[in-house]
Amino acid sequence: MTDDLRPSPRYKPASLFVTCMIDALYPSTGVSVVEVLDHVGVAVDFPMSQTCCGQPAYNTGFWEDARAVAKQFLRAFADAQVIVTPSGSCAAMVRHEYPQLFADDPVWRNKANWAASITWEVTEYLVDGLGMTDLGAKVPPTRIAFHDACHGLRGLGLKTQARQLVSHIEGVSIHEMTGSEQCCGFGGTFSVKMAPISSAMLQEKIQAIDSVDVDVVLTGDCSCMTHINGGLSRQGKSIRTMHVIDLLAQGLRTPQGT
Repeated sequence: MTDDLRPSPRYKPASLFVTCMIDALYPSTGVSVVEVLDHVGVAVDFPMSQTCCGQPAYNTGFWEDARAVAKQFLRAFADAQVIVTPSGSCAAMVRHEYPQLFADDPVWRNKANWAASITWEVTEYLVDGLGMTDLGAKVPPTRIAFHDACHGLRGLGLKTQARQLVSHIEGVSIHEMTGSEQCCGFGGTFSVKMAPISSAMLQEKIQAIDSVDVDVVLTGDCSCMTHINGGLSRQGKSIRTMHVIDLLAQGLRTPQGT
């Protein structure tokens, strides 16, 4: 099913797919998703049997293992009307790779196609799905730049959605960074298998961050956030990346009128 034929997510509860990295390393980002969706009036449920989307195994060539993990995902979200995730990478896996994984299995292919049709990355869900850009958020004066994570940018066309949401946060000024669309070098297992190339790509991203005068760099994938922040920390730099949904949630917690 092509993206333009997906069913509308409006007026439906959302099932949160929190992803492995957020569950293990950034649980507060998962909380931020719930806070933001609750703010805009969307009921959120959390299927407790969810695990991984299977992307690590898939990218490494272990497709049978990836199918086993994908089947668990499809079971966990079998009753979902809308699936929302704070990861362009995981959303792209479900949307584009699940139908390929089960291309020769009619039963699971139908389940995969359905899951693909109802899965949304969170900024895409808010802007393209619900038609929302101004959530009424407010933060102290903050200069931000963006790192456009590869899977979201190239796989899902995510770029303007986060910028539209952040541009409506009172107190924020956006300063575009040269090389914002350039990969940070993480690439999941790529950073392990091709460590020297990954490190060189990371250094170029850090140089790009050095070239822009901002307080924080926003991104839509915690994998990129982990990789870039690790490099920044090792070089003794104070600036960090954060997930765009965390800034939105922070802005909604700010007492209005302050």
